Amino acid sequence: MARVSKRNQNLMQFIKRAHGLVENTDLEKQRQSQNYIGTLLGNTKEIEYQEIDIEGMPGEWVSVNRAHMKKHIILYCHGGGYSTGSSLYARSLTSKLAASTSMDVLSFDYRLAPENPYPAALEDAMRAWNYLMLLGYGARDVIIAGDSAGGNLALALVLKLKEEERILPRGLVLMSPWTDLTASGKTYRTKAAVEPILDKEYIARISEAYAGDMDMKDPLISPLFGDLRGFPPTYIQVGENEILLSDSLRLHQALVAANVSVKMERFTGMWHVFQMSPFKRAYEAMDKMAEFIFDICR
Repeated sequence: MARVSKRNQNLMQFIKRAHGLVENTDLEKQRQSQNYIGTLLGNTKEIEYQEIDIEGMPGEWVSVNRAHMKKHIILYCHGGGYSTGSSLYARSLTSKLAASTSMDVLSFDYRLAPENPYPAALEDAMRAWNYLMLLGYGARDVIIAGDSAGGNLALALVLKLKEEERILPRGLVLMSPWTDLTASGKTYRTKAAVEPILDKEYIARISEAYAGDMDMKDPLISPLFGDLRGFPPTYIQVGENEILLSDSLRLHQALVAANVSVKMERFTGMWHVFQMSPFKRAYEAMDKMAEFIFDICR
């Protein structure tokens, strides 16, 4: 295991304690706590939120309260291990994305496991995609973004669009994507001592809740094992101190092997989806995402 500075150890302990305040064995209470935290961290005067209904599925537009770009938009897939999370919870990310890019962001509340296991979330992601197409956006006007399980969902959505021989989005932006539900990456072992958010037992529980006795190597469940040829330009951010580091490293390797334009940045001392946190490093990471998005939208 790589040496970790005393300062970084203290930061990891703080993040672990803060995360523990949200964790709850009662799934519904955990979801409510996450919504509260997301609303708190996403509360800013420069952002407007507009609730919408997408064929019975709740969603919201997140927009900067100033003149901004209308041609390109971001479709956001929230994280939460497919069992928690919502548009409210994701506001700490969608608000930063909207502010850094000056683009509208559409977030949606896909159905959660274990009440609604695979393929419910993917069906709902496709519903959100189709909603955008009906609004008059073209596939090339849309960047799909997601964190953690939302990164998994973003990848699975592109695989599904490809399977249906539809036009793919302009790009993909992924934060700490969960790409392999078989949990076969070596950083599950090598980063276990420093990871403050996730552990292998939690990953096993949420994998079971989401996919049950399905084949965990199904590409629409574990996109790492999919045919990634023809994928749009992809940008990956991942923290060095997370057990899902291997999920990003191996995805990057697979995309390179498939001749996809891909860029990955590893953030020293950072943890799983550190971009949610209200500090300078998170905003700097968002600015890097904006640079990537501006580059592919030229």
